[in-house]
Amino acid sequence: TQNQYDRQGYEEYIYGSAEVVGLMCLYVFCEGDAADYQRLKRPAQALGAAFQKVNFLRDIKADFVDLSRIYFPGCDFHNFTEQDKQQIQADIESDFREAYKGILGLPIKAKFGVYVAYKYYYSLFKKIKRIEPRYILQTRIRIPNYHKAYIVIRAGVKNRLNLLS
Repeated sequence: TQNQYDRQGYEEYIYGSAEVVGLMCLYVFCEGDAADYQRLKRPAQALGAAFQKVNFLRDIKADFVDLSRIYFPGCDFHNFTEQDKQQIQADIESDFREAYKGILGLPIKAKFGVYVAYKYYYSLFKKIKRIEPRYILQTRIRIPNYHKAYIVIRAGVKNRLNLLS
């Protein structure tokens, strides 16, 4: 593993570690429907990318402080500012927006599970957005178990009432 990534290395890492996972899942979800796969390909990649980037933000303490690893290109975590954080967050927000459009178009059998994962990661992302940059470097941000349960229950109700469309 590298210690620091430029833009190209960062994008290759995210593709190889996360976007391809989204594509593999999508292949299974589409059950051989090539048209669905092509239509949902970009949103599936965006969801994988959003998840990976949220993990990077969540794990900055372990990656940077403990392992001297910097995934976000051009970031100086010795002087990590709100502006730096907001740039990263804007990129992640864009991925989540693209991904959500795809979730709505997933086959019904796959939609609930993917939606729950999306809501969990989006909740974690929203929590990270509220945290000051210096605090992110000091601790690992997490979602409490009771909140995870709430996410699943709420998504289940929405799914049951056919409100995920």
